[in-house]
Amino acid sequence: MSQKTLSETMNDQQSYYETMYILRPDIAEDEVTNHINKYNKLLEEFGGTILDSQMRGKRRLAYQIAKHREGIYVQLSHQGDGQHIFKIEKAMRLGEDVIRYMTVKQEGPLPTPRSSTKSSTQADDKENPKTKVESEEKQPAINADTSTSGKDDTQITESTES
Repeated sequence: MSQKTLSETMNDQQSYYETMYILRPDIAEDEVTNHINKYNKLLEEFGGTILDSQMRGKRRLAYQIAKHREGIYVQLSHQGDGQHIFKIEKAMRLGEDVIRYMTVKQEGPLPTPRSSTKSSTQADDKENPKTKVESEEKQPAINADTSTSGKDDTQITESTES
């Protein structure tokens, strides 16, 4: 029987970090991209490895922060020794455009970068084309013969009898 060393056990379950930060909602879209690139570059300079970076879009905040009711959410998955987190959070704290940030240590398999939503929905349509047809079949069909109600039929017969 062989025993695993501590380093082998740590490699089985690799640690990585997820940082979610919220930018001010009044920032232009190209400026948001600049901020994302800026923090990604800083993270790499501080010794971290970027696994995935996603802009989650503008969302309503649970409570007002610095007189803002909305914010632009950005999720950043990264890996490193942990020393880079203090440095990147300090840069976010000093930046005027970041209104909140939080870093969480994750354990388990490393995340895989997600593809865009357009390509995944197109792939779903190609894989299962019957899904769309089935949903259309479940809709009730309105027939011209059934569109008249029973009251109209009785009124027509009463008028012909008199």
